[in-house]
Amino acid sequence: MEGAAWATHKYVMHGFLWTWHRDHHQPHEGFFERNDYFALVFSVPSVATIVAGFEIPGFWLLKPIGFGILAYGIFYILFHDILVHRRLKIKFIARNRYLRRMIRAHQVHHRCRDKHGAEAFGFLYAPKKYDPGV
Repeated sequence: MEGAAWATHKYVMHGFLWTWHRDHHQPHEGFFERNDYFALVFSVPSVATIVAGFEIPGFWLLKPIGFGILAYGIFYILFHDILVHRRLKIKFIARNRYLRRMIRAHQVHHRCRDKHGAEAFGFLYAPKKYDPGV
């Protein structure tokens, strides 16, 4: 799932749908962003595969795929929107080294405010080069 998310982030969000993703990289007013449209778009294959997995005999394998997409979306909201971008104001200090690495990689990604030139497109995996203190 992370590989698909990385490719989607790099080639779709920083590609032909940059118009939706741009406000996520730039200061803006309000709680919602155009970038939130992606959550709605990605919910469609999740719901469709879950329903098809339950309703179509022999297509049971679609259920775990749909629930996997759903789980990734939940982790994305928890880690990306709440812990990294603080869209909900909660007190949280990352003490876990891996979590700090993920947050740092995302901060590096956001140093670039343009469509091109960004790095660290993944989210639930971050290379060790983003370890704090490296």
